[in-house]
Amino acid sequence: MKQLLSIMASCILITLQSFSATDTSKPQPKKEQSYLFTHVKIYDGMHDTLIEGKDLLVKGNKIAKIATHIPTTRLTTIIDGNNGVLMPGLIDAHTHLMVVEDFETAIYKSDQMYIGAVATEAARRMLLRGFTTVRDAGGPVGGLKRAIDEGVVPGPRILPSNAFISQTAGHGDFNTAMSYLSPHFTGIPDKAEIYSWVKIADGVPEVQKAAREVLRSGASQLKVMASGSITGAHDPLDATEYTYEELKAIVTEAEHWGTYVMVHAYSDGAVRNAIKAGVKSIEHGLLVKPQTLKLMKDKDIWLSTQCISYSKEAQELGISGTPMEPKFNEAKKGAEQTYALAKKYGLKLAWGTDTFGSLDLQATQSDEFTARAKYFSSLEILKQVTSLNAQLLELSGKRHPYPDAKLGVIEKGAYADLIIVSGDPTKDITLLAHPQKNIKLIMKDGKVYKNTLRRGK
Repeated sequence: MKQLLSIMASCILITLQSFSATDTSKPQPKKEQSYLFTHVKIYDGMHDTLIEGKDLLVKGNKIAKIATHIPTTRLTTIIDGNNGVLMPGLIDAHTHLMVVEDFETAIYKSDQMYIGAVATEAARRMLLRGFTTVRDAGGPVGGLKRAIDEGVVPGPRILPSNAFISQTAGHGDFNTAMSYLSPHFTGIPDKAEIYSWVKIADGVPEVQKAAREVLRSGASQLKVMASGSITGAHDPLDATEYTYEELKAIVTEAEHWGTYVMVHAYSDGAVRNAIKAGVKSIEHGLLVKPQTLKLMKDKDIWLSTQCISYSKEAQELGISGTPMEPKFNEAKKGAEQTYALAKKYGLKLAWGTDTFGSLDLQATQSDEFTARAKYFSSLEILKQVTSLNAQLLELSGKRHPYPDAKLGVIEKGAYADLIIVSGDPTKDITLLAHPQKNIKLIMKDGKVYKNTLRRGK
């Protein structure tokens, strides 16, 4: 009996030791995926010359090393860049991912699940055009951002503005009816507010509450309508929207949360109002006077403008004969002077497209490179779409949703958001206007989403 008990005890001990050795209930350390990029010329997003003769190592989701003869392990994937240019992923500072139809249709006539489904595909396609980060300039994009961040669907990093803040009859008052009962009197909210497209607010107390509600929703920055628009249902292009007191109240709320306000503004009066209130980013700004542009330079205010729309005629855009045509022509007339003077005065210029509409329309996003080449050099544009845009996004402070590393640059410790371009975009920026052909690799957060290059081991 004693011998039997001894044998049983030994068996139990061996079993326990074996279980302990193979116990998977404890979290096992995750081995980081690493990539070594070889045979590349590196554009770092900041300097005028390419870095040649060096390799780049990515570990996890960050750039680990830039050097020659970088040692690797058996877990390292080697990617031969075929002498292409390795550069930071592209950043679009003004997009509208949720606006996959015109505003009236998207808000009042379409099922919101449909809008979300199409926007998901729009985000995937945007990433495959090389855009690894975007600043969304208005729309209920929070759910899409979450799905992308959680890895459920592919897409760029998103810094969301969420609901627009607009006055009654402002650019964000999307109801096209010329006469309607205001929600403020009926107590029945507009669909645009129910679906979190916009906050219609008038007067200081209302705009304070609207700003707080949008910040509560997780916005990285606030988007405010401060002037008339081309596509607006009610507002003439020259209209100034919101008083100084209202704008100042919104700016103050943003500052309390450590972030900033970007404003849609075309007219000179609207831009001056915004500057006085402390706004940090002017979107469009095509009707401003030279002295106002100089004031923006003195106040260190960004001009986030777009060239692609104004490189075309009204007929090409399908707005010929509509109420939008005269407003478009007025903005187009001011565009060339604004671009030239902004460059002359040395303003901080963001690269953005104001992309929205159907998937086919959004596919024209990359045409901004060609349109912008009329006014800026290839190197100037490359800096705008990488490191300069990243600086603009940093104005979100602690509301920046990706605070652990730098965006828009190639340096040790920066996020591994990278693309490889066939050819040299520092000399020919229009290469980026044809992403399917010329962008050979796209990596975001250390994960490869496209690779048509030959591989090493």
